[in-house]
Amino acid sequence: MHKGSWKSRRHGRRNQRQNSRFRQHVSNERCNTEAQQSPQDPGHSTQEAPSTSSSTAGSSVPDLPGYYFDPEKNRYFRLLPGHNACNPLTKESIQQKEMERKRLQLLEEEDKQKKKLARMGFNASSLLQKSKLGFLNTTSYCRLAHELRVSCMQRKKVQIHSSDPSALANNQFNLILADTNSERLFTVNDVRVGGSKYGIISLRDLKTPTLRVHMHENLYFTNRKVNSVCWASLNDLDSHVLLCLLGIAETPGCATLLPASLFVNSHPGDRPGMLCSFRIPGAWCCAWSLNIQANDCFSTGLSRWVLVTNVVTGHRLSFGTSSDVLAQRFAVMSPLLFNGCRSGEIFAIDLRCRNQGKGWKATRLFHDSAVTSVQTLQEEQCLMASDMAGTIKLWDLRTTKCIRQYEGHVNEYAHLPLHVHEEEGIMVAVGQDCYTRIWSLQDAQLLRTIPSPHPTSRTSIPSVAFSSRLGGSQGTPGLLMAVQQDLYCFSYS
Repeated sequence: MHKGSWKSRRHGRRNQRQNSRFRQHVSNERCNTEAQQSPQDPGHSTQEAPSTSSSTAGSSVPDLPGYYFDPEKNRYFRLLPGHNACNPLTKESIQQKEMERKRLQLLEEEDKQKKKLARMGFNASSLLQKSKLGFLNTTSYCRLAHELRVSCMQRKKVQIHSSDPSALANNQFNLILADTNSERLFTVNDVRVGGSKYGIISLRDLKTPTLRVHMHENLYFTNRKVNSVCWASLNDLDSHVLLCLLGIAETPGCATLLPASLFVNSHPGDRPGMLCSFRIPGAWCCAWSLNIQANDCFSTGLSRWVLVTNVVTGHRLSFGTSSDVLAQRFAVMSPLLFNGCRSGEIFAIDLRCRNQGKGWKATRLFHDSAVTSVQTLQEEQCLMASDMAGTIKLWDLRTTKCIRQYEGHVNEYAHLPLHVHEEEGIMVAVGQDCYTRIWSLQDAQLLRTIPSPHPTSRTSIPSVAFSSRLGGSQGTPGLLMAVQQDLYCFSYS
């Protein structure tokens, strides 16, 4: 009994000596850190604190394994493994806290700063003067003017009117997709009870300063996940919406063609459009063809397969691939279908080749990660592609070389789209960090970084739509952002 108590006292003294040595080590490191800071560099001590213990090594704070240094409290905290403890301090929670702090800081700066500049010395008066002196042609002047307006966009909340206001409060935006003329938004909303609900928002009444829109909903409801959506021009331009639905339980996956008249019918005498569904299991993406050589056709990207289906006749063309196809885009002037794969390969299918034959791959490009989006430019001499490593490249299809790369996009594993707008000379993408970034197409410079109005979350990545004519030919130029239950407009004026 006496021996056991002696051992416990000796063990306690040993722990006290170890703890005192640890505190002395930390205190000495802090003193050394403060002494090394130069008094001529006052900005060094006010830099943003890193969010993880591994990144603190670059800010003159010692990196101790298993501990995190809090710059606000000026002390170390132990990182707790596992998730069973009450409010454990983990790297994930630290990163989330730091991201939220930066987001709130950016929102506060945007509210205070009414006007932003995309480049140094970049203003309307200098552009107008250069244009009058002949240093800028009409195309360059319009492009730079759009860049200037993008940098000055202000956030305003849009009022959404619906026949069922309670549904707007309970449903969360999953994605929005504008039609060709930017007169309508097709929306996919996640329902709290599970599943998805669809709707169409009319943008014709989107006027400043009072921003109001009306949502036309439909009773069409599905408990399956929506993998991909695109507008389809079957009867008229954007007369239908094509959706790829993932299979669940014993219900196989399918591609569904919904007529827009199901949601709103401005002419009561008009007949509803074709409503059909094609059994296509495991479709990752879809694309509608506007090429005359593939009229009334759509494509779906599957696991190691590409299917091109004619809606009217039901005839299909199948092409085998070596990887899953995650992104697709039809060319308009040439009979080509561009595909982006999980392996990082981008290839074009010549639609004049029936099924698999010799030379059906017209172009081959390669990324280092899974390709999530492909977009062709108007002249179809270049192709824009992004991948799950956050890389965005502009490819020259004639030389099959990368001619420009856009830095700053954040992605690790999400299926995120690109939005290319050649008329305005910009490209828009939302990262996995919930930041919306706008680049200049001409020189790949990052023009604007917009934080999400809501806290950052993997389940609430904003969905955006940009147009110089929101609501039609007389509409307001700007950016629409849907996140959670809210819709925001970043207008030029």
